[in-house]
Amino acid sequence: MKTTFSILILIGFISCSEVTQEVVTLGFEKDLIPEGIAIDSGSKTVFLSSLKKNKIVKCKLDGSSPSDFIEGNQYNYLSGFGMTIKGDTLFALGNSLPKINNKSILLLINIKTGNLINSYSINDSTFIYLNDLVVSSDNDIYITDSESNRIYTIQRSRGELEVFLENDQVAHSNGISISDDAKHLYLASYKTGIRIVDLKSKRIINEPNMDFTGIDGMKYYKNSLIGIVNARRDKSEQGVFRYYLNEDKTMIIGKEKIVPYGEHFKIPTTFDIAGDYIFYTINSQLDNFNQESNQIIDENKLEPYLLMRKKIE
Repeated sequence: MKTTFSILILIGFISCSEVTQEVVTLGFEKDLIPEGIAIDSGSKTVFLSSLKKNKIVKCKLDGSSPSDFIEGNQYNYLSGFGMTIKGDTLFALGNSLPKINNKSILLLINIKTGNLINSYSINDSTFIYLNDLVVSSDNDIYITDSESNRIYTIQRSRGELEVFLENDQVAHSNGISISDDAKHLYLASYKTGIRIVDLKSKRIINEPNMDFTGIDGMKYYKNSLIGIVNARRDKSEQGVFRYYLNEDKTMIIGKEKIVPYGEHFKIPTTFDIAGDYIFYTINSQLDNFNQESNQIIDENKLEPYLLMRKKIE
């Protein structure tokens, strides 16, 4: 991998605003096709999961010191999907490509040593595609399945990967988040928009809203949800959005586009929040990747990956 890096300052992505955003060029190989991202604020390190190479890479937030965190297929890792960090643990989801005879896995890895803490997989004849996850303050894990109407969980008290919720109202959920009081789960369903689940009763407490569809990654932030919208046909409806909640955190009362996409944006997927900043790869180049054959479509179109850092106003 190259160890050189550069930092670009891009101004004017947000109309009628003087907000400055930093974009860092990352020194990884160009054919990673990154999906998941996680930020460790303590060590100022960014972790990316690779769809194509079944591995996780890392570098400093300024783009320096790129390296493999785990190598391809290490710990039986599969094509990389959603990731998050809690404490010293990286939680990383993976799925096999192509989707036929799919396998899914969740790895828990110590971010300081790279040692495996635990791993979970599902022995189920039905089609499962674990996509994104969130960890509660009680260390309970909730996971979306983007190919079904199921939400999975690993409860700390049980330590087993099992179905938490099965309901057509949350079919094909992608992004997932949890309120800071651990009372509500937020699911970005492809079919019905953002759905809010009361964790105690497992009841869906809000109505479907197609204005809130097309979301990939989603996170809770200061009584609001932030989501990357990349699956709307109308490109003017794509971007990074903030969805404001009421005081009870049970209803979405408004939305705001906080980052419209520019010419360098090529299917951003997931993101992470560190402090008051969001970080995400603006050019995953997923449109240049055939998931069924696990091949790059046109290697001549590959480009360095760009990491955006933007303060949440």
